[in-house]
Amino acid sequence: MLEQWLRIKKIFRHTIFYFIILFFLSGISHAQAPIQGKVVSVADGDTITVLQDSKQYKIRLYGVDTPEKKQDFGQKAKQFTSGMVFKQHVKVVAYDIDRYGRTVGMVYIGQKCLNEELIKNGFAWVYKRYCSESFCNHWLQLEQEARANKLGLWIYDNPIRWSPKNEQ
Repeated sequence: MLEQWLRIKKIFRHTIFYFIILFFLSGISHAQAPIQGKVVSVADGDTITVLQDSKQYKIRLYGVDTPEKKQDFGQKAKQFTSGMVFKQHVKVVAYDIDRYGRTVGMVYIGQKCLNEELIKNGFAWVYKRYCSESFCNHWLQLEQEARANKLGLWIYDNPIRWSPKNEQ
């Protein structure tokens, strides 16, 4: 009787162990799979919603920061983003989940990267605090070129970025 109990206990432990392993492996594979779907909403220049298989994903663009809606060029940044991706099929390569639960990622329309296009056309700053990949240096060069050519928000010498301090 004791031997049978010990055998059941051992099988139970192994089963739990395998379920735990399976759970973590399935989570890893989902985190690495790109989101592919149709853009159904554009909240502002750097936040969109993508519909994939009846599930909506709120996406915050990685490494860029666009003006807020009420700031100069906030609406233009939103219009630029809408013009590129609204009702389009996109691929999102996820980098992180932010504190608001949004997927932070790179958004691709075919071969074009929305994140990079916003910077190149002067509708976004490189978000240096959060942009740590090797391509961020290239983005900083694109930002300098947009500034030199006075594109978008760079018609101003020093456009003001939103900060919580601005609200006070």
